[in-house]
Amino acid sequence: MSDSLDDARTAELSERLEAVRGRLDAAVAAAGRPTGACALLVVTKYFPADDVRRLLNLGVRSFGESREPEAGRKVAEVLADWTPEDSTDVPVFDMIGTVQSKKARSIARWARAVHSVDRPKVVEALGRAARAALDEGERTARLGVLLQVSLDGDPQRGGVVEADLPALAEQVSSGDSLQLRGLMVIAPLTGERKYWMAESARIHNAFRDRYADAVELSAGMSGDMEEAVAAGSTCVRVGTAIMGDRPLLSQ
Repeated sequence: MSDSLDDARTAELSERLEAVRGRLDAAVAAAGRPTGACALLVVTKYFPADDVRRLLNLGVRSFGESREPEAGRKVAEVLADWTPEDSTDVPVFDMIGTVQSKKARSIARWARAVHSVDRPKVVEALGRAARAALDEGERTARLGVLLQVSLDGDPQRGGVVEADLPALAEQVSSGDSLQLRGLMVIAPLTGERKYWMAESARIHNAFRDRYADAVELSAGMSGDMEEAVAAGSTCVRVGTAIMGDRPLLSQ
């Protein structure tokens, strides 16, 4: 580890990361699921590249970002000085925030997957952008897509209602530059978390009946990780519990 990164912030991140990993392992075990059944995506939006470097030194390889162009600049900065030990050691970054069509081209350069796809316009833009990135050698695999589900039908919070999922899924699957990987949910602010996660599981199970390869369910954050894992989440997106409160400069 670089001496400049072996500091109090590293110690803080290490302690928080260990606690979250412990919570996740305990939740997986309590749900009777196999070890490693649910991945941890560390959400580093608002935080600097040095924090990503610290987390890399602590063994993290999967990160979530939600603001472009901040994310693109950060990813480029981190990857510029990261030397992987082998091909499996390369960090990956997912887009988890709202996608603006005009920023699809830049997102396609760095994102492994986009968790927040909820409009035909965004699918179209990402498809074109991923195709261009593949043609220009900026990526070597199709761009993963998770459709964001609106559990309560509130358009202000993003997501597509269950009845509209098939049409959007067909649009994603019809091209050759996107890969339909599953669904993403954000539990509404009102109501029982266990109920919303049960709804997420029901919708995902029904979705998989039609799209068998869409096995991923990105559900659960710092406050509802346990409920999400019990409902079958394959990826929890954790920011605050690991990173702490966002920097005041970005608030």
